[in-house]
Amino acid sequence: MESREKMAMHRQSNVMLSRVAASLYWMSRYLERAENLARLLDVNLQLSVDFDRQDAESLQEHWLPVLRSTGSEEAFLKVYPAADSVTVPEYLTFTAGEGCSIRSCVAAARENARQVRDQISFDMWEVLNDMWLFLKDAPDESIRGANAPGFYERVKRFSHLFQGLTDSTFSRNEGYEFIEFGKYLERADKTSRLLDIKYHILLPTVNDVGGAVDTLQWQAVLRSASALESYRRFYVQEIVPWKVAEFLLMSDSFPRSVRYCVERCDYFMHRIADIPASDYRTAGERRFGRFVQNLKFASIDEVMGAGLHEHLAMVQGELEAVGAHMYDAFMYHPPVDMAAEIRLHQQEQQQQIRLHHQQHQPHQ
Repeated sequence: MESREKMAMHRQSNVMLSRVAASLYWMSRYLERAENLARLLDVNLQLSVDFDRQDAESLQEHWLPVLRSTGSEEAFLKVYPAADSVTVPEYLTFTAGEGCSIRSCVAAARENARQVRDQISFDMWEVLNDMWLFLKDAPDESIRGANAPGFYERVKRFSHLFQGLTDSTFSRNEGYEFIEFGKYLERADKTSRLLDIKYHILLPTVNDVGGAVDTLQWQAVLRSASALESYRRFYVQEIVPWKVAEFLLMSDSFPRSVRYCVERCDYFMHRIADIPASDYRTAGERRFGRFVQNLKFASIDEVMGAGLHEHLAMVQGELEAVGAHMYDAFMYHPPVDMAAEIRLHQQEQQQQIRLHHQQHQPHQ
């Protein structure tokens, strides 16, 4: 049986490992979030230029859904009087804090990487540091007018370079599994929110459905996910709303579809938990397993019939649930009071010594 000192050391070791796992997981999630924000802002800036109407009301209708998809609308309206093509990109690129802007996401990713600097390669750290230096002092003018596409493209390339270096230089161990799980979880969530923006916000008037504006908007959704070319190769015809939704939700081969990302999360969840691929042991694992199977066998007709927005809300809820399950199971441990552990051990030792003396005292 382990002594209390060994048990305390083992528990402290688990806490350290869980902290490393959490840092790698959040490093990956924040960087993926920064890339997705860059995609979203770049495409919506270009789309706003194509609008015939540039009045305040039209711009508000165009940009408020973007803020809602990031959960930033309320905080934004406390700082800016209106949502337009200047204020929203500025806020979601530079100003918003706590993982809601590109700059704050990269800062958080870098800080998490710094905490596990000895666990990642020098090349990975160098790219993250360069990305942070690029964003830290970038002026607002860098996302104005013709400068914006190049700026957001650079953010995306930094992210791609980091992911490529991770694949090339990071050992295939538990740390890699947490990095990949975090990346695909964030990506699935952002793809679902991207689809929801179109259906919940950008949906045109009845007269525009199926028209040029509608097609342009659905094309923008595909471009935001870098899916336009893959979609055209798969369907080889015009852009149809239900087919866009089917492709981004249900493709088993496109790396940004919800199904593909969820199945990768399922794979890495089993690797982290060290259980067979078809096994689901805890309540959290079984819940996620049912979600994976439901996604696999769902049809787009069923989804559209029940309501795309409702389906996407369910997807986001399940992703949040599995993220919370993995965090609680593998990335969170209550703090260990080592001093209390030692005091308890000393008390038990003293109690054992007293019992020993009592047992070996000569009988009167």
